[in-house]
Amino acid sequence: MLVDWAAFGRCRAELGSGFVRILGYFREDGVKSVAAIEAAVRAGDPVAIVIPAHTLKGEARQFGAEPLADLAETIEVFARDCVERQDTPELAVEHVVKLRPLFRDTLALLEREANPLVGRRLATGGFGRKAV
Repeated sequence: MLVDWAAFGRCRAELGSGFVRILGYFREDGVKSVAAIEAAVRAGDPVAIVIPAHTLKGEARQFGAEPLADLAETIEVFARDCVERQDTPELAVEHVVKLRPLFRDTLALLEREANPLVGRRLATGGFGRKAV
């Protein structure tokens, strides 16, 4: 499961009318973070991985996107270890290649669920349809 829907619901309730705006920030920040992580791995720069991975981890957890948050945390910890050892992050590639598709799939689920039409459709079921 890519999203903990109970955590997502709590987040949505806590953020209220700002929820869609904050989800938009997550989209923008996430795209930038994933690109920055990929570029840093290509450049062999573990220092440049830490902050975007940390940011992605925190924002993903806020929305209940635990698998994405866990992967970002794995990458962050790996990068921090590389910094301490003064090593390059080549071995992080196996994790980083999973990041973009996981972010894309997770974001699609979050945005679909955040669509106000989804809530109305589920609540009413539509004409001639049983409510889900």
